[in-house]
Amino acid sequence: MGTTDDTTEEVLDRHLEAFGAQDMDAILADYDEDAVVVAQLETYRGLDEIEELFAGLFEEFDDPDVTFSLDESLVEDEYGHIVWRASTPETEYEFATDTFVIRDGNIVAQTFVAKTSDAA
Repeated sequence: MGTTDDTTEEVLDRHLEAFGAQDMDAILADYDEDAVVVAQLETYRGLDEIEELFAGLFEEFDDPDVTFSLDESLVEDEYGHIVWRASTPETEYEFATDTFVIRDGNIVAQTFVAKTSDAA
């Protein structure tokens, strides 16, 4: 878990780095144990469900041909917002956005939405 001294920007940067490294321990350390991730098709509550979410994402993004572009990163107080694009062997993420609520150095809530299509 993060420390109460971690800024929203520090937590967001660490989270993105952990995702790129596919470091599950570091990913989960960013979240509060009661965190909620609300995605397009499902809501994930608590660390066990969030771990399942990232296990699937790590599997999809574990390919040398994956591309990822962070287009925007905004931080305002306890809120972090990113806009990104990616291409995996399975999915073209044409436009994706995540919003994070970060309190006391931990992600307590996150939303995710993306416009996707099947990869060519």
